[in-house]
Amino acid sequence: MKSYEQLFIDGRWVAPVNKGTFETVDPSTEQVIAKVASATAEDVDLAVKAARKAFDEGPWPRMSGAERGVVLRRIGNGIRDRIQELAEIEVRDNGKPLPEALWDLGDAAGCFEFYAGLAEKLDENAETPVTLSDDRFSSVARKEPVGVAGAIIPWNFPMLMAAWKVAPALAAGCTMILKPSEMTSLTALELGSIAAEADLPPGVLNILTGPGSDVGAPMSEHQGIDKLAFTGSMPTGSRIMQAAARDIKNISLELGGKSPFIVFDDSDIDAAVEWIMFGIFWNQGEVCSATSRVLVQRGIYDRLLQRLKEETRKIKIGNGLEDGVLLGPIVSKGQYEKVLAAVARGEEDGARLVTGGDRPARLDKGYFMEPVVFADVPEESWVWNEEIFGPVVCIRPFDEENEAVRSANNSRFGLAAAVMSRDNERCERVARALRAGIVWINCSQPTFTEAPWGGYKQSGIGRELGVWGLNNYLETKQITRYDGDKPWGWYIK
Repeated sequence: MKSYEQLFIDGRWVAPVNKGTFETVDPSTEQVIAKVASATAEDVDLAVKAARKAFDEGPWPRMSGAERGVVLRRIGNGIRDRIQELAEIEVRDNGKPLPEALWDLGDAAGCFEFYAGLAEKLDENAETPVTLSDDRFSSVARKEPVGVAGAIIPWNFPMLMAAWKVAPALAAGCTMILKPSEMTSLTALELGSIAAEADLPPGVLNILTGPGSDVGAPMSEHQGIDKLAFTGSMPTGSRIMQAAARDIKNISLELGGKSPFIVFDDSDIDAAVEWIMFGIFWNQGEVCSATSRVLVQRGIYDRLLQRLKEETRKIKIGNGLEDGVLLGPIVSKGQYEKVLAAVARGEEDGARLVTGGDRPARLDKGYFMEPVVFADVPEESWVWNEEIFGPVVCIRPFDEENEAVRSANNSRFGLAAAVMSRDNERCERVARALRAGIVWINCSQPTFTEAPWGGYKQSGIGRELGVWGLNNYLETKQITRYDGDKPWGWYIK
């Protein structure tokens, strides 16, 4: 693969100040595929200064929304023009199967196109008249970009997570410093090339690669950044929130989940099995919204487990570039070991291992594991309550609706949830009772750029996607004018 030993700062490719690099590994082969630039606090400072100058003095925030929309559409087209190449890079960098990577890249392009449309609408919606109680005054509420934004994204959807933050920030008129995960940095760097080719002005998008301690932490603490947007684990989100509190930064956090899926006994078993598998085995279960806790009504519990076991064993596991593969490797050795340890802990806590957990016999290299189905999982067990971030589903039975809702809501997380039944009224009732930011009825995981995304409780703060995502990067200013023809008369009569 080509070199990735430079950072993208102020519209140029530059070596890190300390000339450092780190290696990125293909999780299917365990082989190094590229050396990547390793930034430090000095590079963060250079990127913030570039973004600050681009915001305070440059053309981007002063362009019309329509003009910004043109550039965003060019970025979307740039992704589409290279979609096969970029998808293959993500497969090698992340491990996901190629069809999933192609789907993700198409969504990323669509995200830029969607926010291009919202940027265009900003021109007519930037100011809203406010009706006041005193007709001697007139007032408007004006939307303006928040300023310089820092975005820190995870490794599970590399280009797509970048799009979720970069596209609305740029649409709003912000400038940005983007820090991808050190485990999956390659397509984020490619985004820098695409943005430059789209004639994005220098300094508007800056991309820094490297460990969180060297890049993410200095970004969180830098006084030149006005807003922080983070997707990742709850502990890291908590540290970012603490750092942001020192100078009261605007923040949005999309954190972990342990999302429940309630399946009632009037459900079609094959449909339920399909959505359970999609909810937890898509992207190797490395999905923050994965419906990893499944509550099945007792009337179909045993039959559903048997069908789930049969279908799970049919999943083809292997290198994501191989035809027919539906489950790739875990992203890294460290994450692989964490998932294996979680499986062992589940058995120790009394969960019944129905299938999975071993390395597939035909694969002697790579961070591969058979997807895991646990049954009869104790409600107080670690695997029932904590995010594993791997292809591990935990299942337990329930008898009554209120019991299922109570169990589903008994979590410190509240990102997503799902309910399945042929009874539409019951589905609607349960959906409204579930304490989660995203609830699916008779499905799991469909995600649309137009709809809000985010969670309750320790799953985060704020919403991404749709108009809610754009509002993350906008401030509201009140401008009030005195329209009287003489002094107000408070002091001077």
